[in-house]
Amino acid sequence: MRKLFITFALCVATVFGCSAWSQKGHDVTAYIAEQHLTPEARAAVDSILDGRSMVYWSNWLDNASYQTEHAYTKTWHYKNIDANVNYDDAPLNPAGDVVTAINQQVAVLSNPATDREQAFLALRILIHLMGDLHQPMHLGHLSDRGGNSVKVKFFDRETNLHSLWDSSLLDSGHKWSYTEWQQQIDRATAAQQQAITAGTVDDWARETFDIATQCYIYFRPGAKVAYNDIARWTPVIEQQLLRAGLRLASLLNSIYTTTAPTSPTPTLPERERQGPNAPPHRPTAALYFVSGAAASAALTRRTVRPPAVRVPDALRKKCAKKYESIAKSAST
Repeated sequence: MRKLFITFALCVATVFGCSAWSQKGHDVTAYIAEQHLTPEARAAVDSILDGRSMVYWSNWLDNASYQTEHAYTKTWHYKNIDANVNYDDAPLNPAGDVVTAINQQVAVLSNPATDREQAFLALRILIHLMGDLHQPMHLGHLSDRGGNSVKVKFFDRETNLHSLWDSSLLDSGHKWSYTEWQQQIDRATAAQQQAITAGTVDDWARETFDIATQCYIYFRPGAKVAYNDIARWTPVIEQQLLRAGLRLASLLNSIYTTTAPTSPTPTLPERERQGPNAPPHRPTAALYFVSGAAASAALTRRTVRPPAVRVPDALRKKCAKKYESIAKSAST
């Protein structure tokens, strides 16, 4: 019986070895994104997810990738690049990687021909992969499986570099709920948000790859990680989670709106500070759906706004009325 239990435990460890962040890290990413959706994007996301939140689905893919139906997504969680190889020179995994998979999901969601079932799958995948993209070890070395083979100690506990970044550092830095994480780190100014969301998916991946390179220099095999190391790297984790959430919102806003709001969408804490009589936030964007070609242009050159097809007035009015009611409820 003891041998059977050990075998089972090893299998579970192997299965979950490729997950990024902990569940809380993905929840934080999704929750930050939710706070920065325009009303149009929120309406579309709410419709696609059938009323469930982005947080609800944020960890779905870690389990789904090990189900037969979605096994093709196993390699989509990461983009492994070996030491001494430049990001742009790294060979592509023919089975796919996190960067190509994100771009594919954006194209699916942007295509007017996409049906609801396809959009439901693509959105759940995108929500999760945007978290993966910002976990440094998911841009780790191919030779050590993204740090899984680099043995380190977290205090006196044996672990590896990948697991250290998945959960040990994050959970030790702050004992916050995912809502508390958002309230504490989601405080970027409008100018800072604009800088964070600029660039392409490849630009964001290069940024994470640079952090991964620093991690390999800092955390040598056999290193003992303790309080000083938690203090050193917690601000990086905060930065990466904020980037992931803001960028996920930016992608969804780019898909489902055609013009940026005149002011950043206020987060819930900001609305609370404005008081109960704060007017509902109404960006000046009209409700549009964009083409797949337009989304590709937006991904490669964020300054390009795609041509759009206006949603019928009846649907637009219905959505506007629904979300005006939600906004009024939130302000009371």
